[in-house]
Amino acid sequence: MAERGAHLRGGLSGTPGRPSIFEVVAQDTLMSAVRPASQHACKVLAEHNPDRYGFLWRWFDEIYVVLDGLLQRHYLSRTSASFSENFYGLKRIPLGGGRGLWRLASQGLPRTQHWRSLLVIIAVPYIKVKLDKLFARLREEDDYAIHLPESSWKCLYKAFLAAYPFVNMSWEGWFLIYRLLYAFGKTQFHSPLLRVTGVRLGNLTAADFKDLEQRSSSVSDPSPNESVVGELTSFLGKALGGVAVSLSTGVSIGVFFLQFLEWWYSSENQETIKSLSSLPTPPPPVHFDKLPSESLPRLKTMCPLCNKIRTNDTALATSGYVYCYRCAYSYVKCHQRCPVTGYPSELQHLVKLYSPEA
Repeated sequence: MAERGAHLRGGLSGTPGRPSIFEVVAQDTLMSAVRPASQHACKVLAEHNPDRYGFLWRWFDEIYVVLDGLLQRHYLSRTSASFSENFYGLKRIPLGGGRGLWRLASQGLPRTQHWRSLLVIIAVPYIKVKLDKLFARLREEDDYAIHLPESSWKCLYKAFLAAYPFVNMSWEGWFLIYRLLYAFGKTQFHSPLLRVTGVRLGNLTAADFKDLEQRSSSVSDPSPNESVVGELTSFLGKALGGVAVSLSTGVSIGVFFLQFLEWWYSSENQETIKSLSSLPTPPPPVHFDKLPSESLPRLKTMCPLCNKIRTNDTALATSGYVYCYRCAYSYVKCHQRCPVTGYPSELQHLVKLYSPEA
């Protein structure tokens, strides 16, 4: 019992304690909850004003990587931890000898571990998201036979579609095995990525908290004879600290609302959702009066993109307009928006229509 409870007292002693499995899993979950919240905010802005904020939806992954990289670099250099790890009072301890145990969090990580940590925190989730989207897109193309059989890429993307689910399952199983071993005290790494970066997680000690408080107070109370450059640095430090605190509070509130939305759309509320979906059809978007009259065909049976009689009628769920399937698929895949309204759209928003005569 004493050994299993030692990590609980580590934060109050001079030696970093071993975080519990609940702490490390919670900090992993935190950043995975921030991304969908940010993506939803960008989608709302893009739907409100597609011309001005549409690029936020189209380039969300790249914009998020840049902003996340700046945030994580700040926390790694100031607290020896990522944003989510610092949020739960954890820090990264370099491996090799006992010097890392007594290294203060404010001193940052050694150069090698710092850049390895930053690269793993930023690059791995980005690559994973891109591979998931590529798999979903290729599976959609394969289901509707967009590629011709004689295409030279046919065998390659068929092999990718067949292998990626097993690769993804192995990847998730690899992380699960590490977490189980960590929970039973068989390893000091709860994630294989920590082993790659050459660090392990530990609780912030009393010395870390004291040093961080002294550094924050020294930034907030500059000396009278400080130069203009020093004053500017102090101001930027205080502003960045305020942004960090606001972001931490916003993340907590955002996680709560994400859990609320997950509950709202759960199976327990299907009757509520069904009653809401039975409401009358809403009117067309307000900005339709700004569209030129020549942008839409006169005949309702014609496609707004190719101006020919529609084939394989397909509606875009975000706007309700009907196109040829190939026209709508190619346009949405390239521009990620509705051709007429400019609303942010994805391939899963395409709905095939079947006439009663078919």
